[in-house]
Parts: sequence; C-alpha cells; structure tokens
Amino acid sequence: MTATRTAVADAAKELSRRDPVIKGLVRQCGYPPGRPHVPASRRFAVLARSILYQQLAGKAAAAIEGRFVAALGGEVTPERVLAVSFDVLRACGLSGAKARSIQDLAEKVASGQISLERIGRLSDEEVVEHLVQVRGIGQWTAEMFLLGTLGRTDIWPVGDLGVRAGFAHIWKLPEVPTPKELMALGDPYRPYRSVVAWYCWRAMDTRL
Repeated sequence: MTATRTAVADAAKELSRRDPVIKGLVRQCGYPPGRPHVPASRRFAVLARSILYQQLAGKAAAAIEGRFVAALGGEVTPERVLAVSFDVLRACGLSGAKARSIQDLAEKVASGQISLERIGRLSDEEVVEHLVQVRGIGQWTAEMFLLGTLGRTDIWPVGDLGVRAGFAHIWKLPEVPTPKELMALGDPYRPYRSVVAWYCWRAMDTRL
C-alpha cells in the first residue's frame, strides 16, 4: 500500500482500534500527512539529496545543495552528474566520500544496474537490497526512500534513534529499546508501522 492521505488516515483509524495509546495520539496530533507522488524522473535527485544531507545541519546542507544544483545547470540527473568532474563536485562543498557516492549512484543508474523507474514494483526488502549497492546508501537511507518517496506504509526504521526514543517516550518504557527490541515491539502494528514511526518522530519533535 502507498501512503495516500486516505490510506494513511484509514491505517491510523485501524491502529486506534487496536491500541488506546495510538487512539490518544490521533486525538492529539491528527492523522499523518499523505505522501505526495514522486515521479520516477525525480527519484535520482531525491537520492542524491539524501546523500548530500547525511550528517549535515540544515543550513549548511542547503547551501551546498544550492551550489550542487547550480553546477549541474539546475537539473539533477545521472547524465549531468557524470558530465562534471569530481573536483567540480568537491568545489560545491561535498566531501570526497559524498562526491564519490553521488558519482557511484549516477554511474549505476546510467548503466541500468539501479533501475529507479521500476523500483516501485519491488518489495520493501528488494528495494533496500537494490539501493544499498550504491556507495554511501545504507539501510536507513533506503528506508527513508521507501517512506518518503515510494510512500510505503509498513516501514519500521529501527536503526533510527528518533523512532526508538519516540517509542520509549510514548509507551513510557524505562529505557530506549535497542533496534532488535524495537523490531519485536513493532510487530503488533503491522502492516502500518510507517504510521507508528511518524508518531514516534512527532513525539520527539513536540515532546507530547
């Protein structure tokens, strides 16, 4: 299922029937937003941006992104990345590791090794396996792509500290669960764990 506004609301309603804690969250926060459709032609730019923003504060990343997009002539595509040199990417403010990662992504997409046009037809697990072939893309980045770009409704990013801390806060656990512990704790919320993850992030942002 993809996370349209109606699908997300229906998922939250179903979870509310299962768990009074989520019922209270829905009352406090409303329903999570639906995910806007991201066309296949924009998926490369989304992934390049996710690499660029890794471990950077918002303003610094935005400044680098502006120079990066300008260096590519205003459009982020595999072809435009491959048409500029490594030194040009570095001059935009990208670290050497990030420049190499974006080049690797461009090469794999251009060669067809990574097919972003067909990736939406893959299962969640297959999407992760497909994307982690790229240097600099790990489990978390692939899961954020599943959530934000493909709009999948049952993604459970247990490696995300915000989700783990938010879950502990909402359900009043004595300590933040480990990724393995959170994986088991999320089982009752299948197949709508993306919705629970959103409430966990919301709890950390607003200290519900």
